[in-house]
Order: sequence, then structure tokens, then C-alpha cells
Amino acid sequence: MVIIFDRQLLLFVVVKLVFWVLIIEYPNAVKGLPQVSAMFVFGDSLADNGNNNYINSMARSNYYPYGCDYNRGPTGRFSNGKNFVDILGDLLGIVAPPPFADPSTSGARLLGGVNYASAAAGILDETGQHYGDRYPMSQQVLNFESNLSQLRNMMSGQNLTKYLSKSIAVVVFGSNDYINNYLLPSLYTSSYNYNPSQFANLLLNHYARLLVALYNVGLRRFFLAGIGALGCIPNQLATGQATPGRCVDYVNQILGFFNEGLRRLVDIMNNGGHPGAMFVYGNSYAAIGDILNNPARYGFSVWDRGCCGIGRNQGQITCLPFVTPCFNRKQYVFWDAFHPTEDVCTILAQRAYSGPPSDCYPMNVQQLALINY
Repeated sequence: MVIIFDRQLLLFVVVKLVFWVLIIEYPNAVKGLPQVSAMFVFGDSLADNGNNNYINSMARSNYYPYGCDYNRGPTGRFSNGKNFVDILGDLLGIVAPPPFADPSTSGARLLGGVNYASAAAGILDETGQHYGDRYPMSQQVLNFESNLSQLRNMMSGQNLTKYLSKSIAVVVFGSNDYINNYLLPSLYTSSYNYNPSQFANLLLNHYARLLVALYNVGLRRFFLAGIGALGCIPNQLATGQATPGRCVDYVNQILGFFNEGLRRLVDIMNNGGHPGAMFVYGNSYAAIGDILNNPARYGFSVWDRGCCGIGRNQGQITCLPFVTPCFNRKQYVFWDAFHPTEDVCTILAQRAYSGPPSDCYPMNVQQLALINY
């Protein structure tokens, strides 16, 4: 039998494995190396970098003007440029992990991490189902576990344990469970069956079980992003429920049950029998709230409508291929009906990476990456 090697692929695998060994065994040996061995991303459209391109979903952004300020053009990111996890990865020295659903995401491409995020996905399996296929949080955990079997074929058990313990899991969930579930009573019964406190507890119970599943298969560093001020996004302003110059207060108020509960969950996970792990809460609500309350301080002049959208507040219908986006994108807080601009994502990522305890509790992402177990 003759075995033919692809020399370029073989070289790529060797380089990646050496690169990984240096990070695991000698994290400070080479200046400029990534601060973690890999980044695994779980989430929704705030983090999706192309997974929904490969499934039967209406929640897609693989067309212009999405990506109009990104050097690769439209990729499936719901942004004019990079999204939050892209920029957080830049700060950590991690190249944007490939989307799980891309058929080429296998073998050595897994070594820097994988992005499992899926637009319209939620903590609950049924969330966002009116958009068609998506990977809810439970399926994303299963997708991660399927990649682990491939990683086991590339490294020994002990090395895999070290690799996972020095990786970071970025988890961005919850927004769709409100805007594409609880706040759509004509399509979902959640708001009839649960009051805001009960619904938040339902979400957090599911969330906690899935975090434990990720811990049990080896992940140890977790950044858990809270939900931003959904009552201020163009989609919610377009409902006409807010007085001029204000957000939809009711929506923002009900999010408090989830965000406060997620912060408590971080304490529970850090003190509840998960040795070697650290869970961090990202206060997205406060960070985006600061921008919305003080837009001029950050260089923004438009906070109450999308740069690319249709209808009231450019938020009744989100960005479509025939819509011409605003030309002064750096002055806008929101890119489309639901998502922030790249400039806002940059601020949010910087605050997550190096912000004070009011932004990240009990430590920021930079500190999380530097923990030496």
C-alpha cells in the first residue's frame, strides 16, 4: 500500500502542534504567542461568524452590506465588520476560530478553537424556531463534544486535558430567548406560562446544566456574557412602546432577573465543587448602557436607529441586500435592527478584556487567561 502525504497539510499540522505545545508547556517562552491555547465560542448572532450559512435558516448575513467594512466582505457575521468575539480573540492573540458547520473545519483547523455560535439560537431549544434551523445551546455543546473526538486523535489524554484547561470558552446567550421567544407572545407561549422571574430561572437552570456539561468534558475558563440593553435596540424601539428619547423600559427591566441571576450563577459555579475552573460574568448591560447614556464620549451621535434597516428607527425590518447603509457608520451605535456596529463591539471587547470588576466579575478576561493552574 502506498501512502501519499500532502506535504503542505503535513507541515501545517506539525507547525500547529508545535505551536500548541509551546503554549501549553511554556506559555511565556515566546513573546507574542496567544494567551490561551484555543477559544471555543458558544452563542447567537452576536458571536456567529458563518455557521448559519451552512444550514437551512432565514437568519443569515452572508450578503452585502454585511461585512462592508470587513476585509473578507460578507462572511455570516452580523456586523459591518468584526464582531465581539473576533475582537476579543484579537486581544487574546487568537485568530478567529472557524465556524463549526464549515466542512473544512476539521483536523488541524480545530487546534485554535471553533466557533459554534448560531444566529437566532437560544438557551431554550425552541427559541428562534420561526427562523428555521439553528444550533441552540444544547446542540452547540454536542457539536463541541463531537470535535473533542477528533482532538483526541491528535493528542494524548494528558495533553488534551492541559490543552482544554488552558483554552477559554466564550458564551454569549440569552438575547434570543427574549426577543425571539418571550417577547413574541403571538408565536411562543413562554410569556403566558412564566412571569419574568420564573422565565429567567428557567433559562438559568438550562444554562447551568450545559455549563456543567462543558466543565465535565474538560473546559475550565469561561467568560459568560450577560444580556445587553435589548429595550434600546432599533427592533424594540420600532415597536413604538418607548417615549421619544427613551428605551423600552419594561424590556430592560425584565432582563435584570436574568443578568442578576447569571452573576449569582458565577458565584455558585466558582464555589460549588468545580475544581480548577473559573467562571467570569461579563456585564454587557452596564457596558452598552454606558455607551447609550454617553454616546458623545465614545464618538457616537446616533443611538436610536440602525445604520442598515427599514421602517421606524430603521428597525422594523433588518438589513437586506438592497438596503443602502449609512455612510457615517462610526457615528452609529447600532448596525442593524439587532446588532451593534464594529466600533461598539471594539469597546465592549476591550472592556471585557481589561475592564474593572464592574465590567467583569470576579476578574476580566485578561486575568482569566493568565491564571496558572
